[in-house]
Amino acid sequence: MTVYTTMDSPLGELLLVGEESATAKGGTALASLSVPEQKRRPTVQDGWTEDADAFADITRQLRSYFDGKLTRFDIEYVTGGSAFQQRVWTSLESIPYGTTLSYGDIAARIDAPRAAVRAVGTAIGANPLLVVRPCHRVIGASGALTGYAGGLERKRQLLDLEHAHESAAPQRNGTS
Repeated sequence: MTVYTTMDSPLGELLLVGEESATAKGGTALASLSVPEQKRRPTVQDGWTEDADAFADITRQLRSYFDGKLTRFDIEYVTGGSAFQQRVWTSLESIPYGTTLSYGDIAARIDAPRAAVRAVGTAIGANPLLVVRPCHRVIGASGALTGYAGGLERKRQLLDLEHAHESAAPQRNGTS
C-alpha cells in the first residue's frame, strides 16, 4: 500500500511517499522525497493513503538533519531504477556529510568510463530521494553548482547547511 505525508522544512514543504514494509523502522520504506517545484515531482494519486504516523521515524531523522544533528540517514528505501542507476545511487550514499564530489568522481567510483559522465548525471537527476540520498553533494568538475532536480538554490541551501555544521561533533545514524 502506498502512503504519503508532507512536512515543512527549510526547503519548503516536502512530499514523502512510501510503501508498507515489514522490515523498515515504523513500517514504511521511503519511495520518494521531493521538494516544491521539483522536476518530475510526483503528485498524490488516487488510492494513496495519507499517514503521517507511518513516516514518524523518517520525519524525525529529517528534522534532526535540518537541525545539523544528523549526518547520515538510517532509512529503508524502496528499490527501483535500472542497474546502472542503482550503482550511481549507491555511490551517492557513500559521499560523506559536508563533502562534494564531481560527476567524474562518481563515474570513477562505479568503474564507469570517463565518457559515462553524462549518463551518471542523468542517473543522479533521476534520484527519487532528494536530501536522504545526497545528490546535492555532486558538483561540476570546476566546482560549480550544476544540475539539481530541486533547483540550484536548494542545492546551495543543503551544501551551506552541511558546511555550517560539519565542524560540530556530528552524530551518526541518529545516535547520541
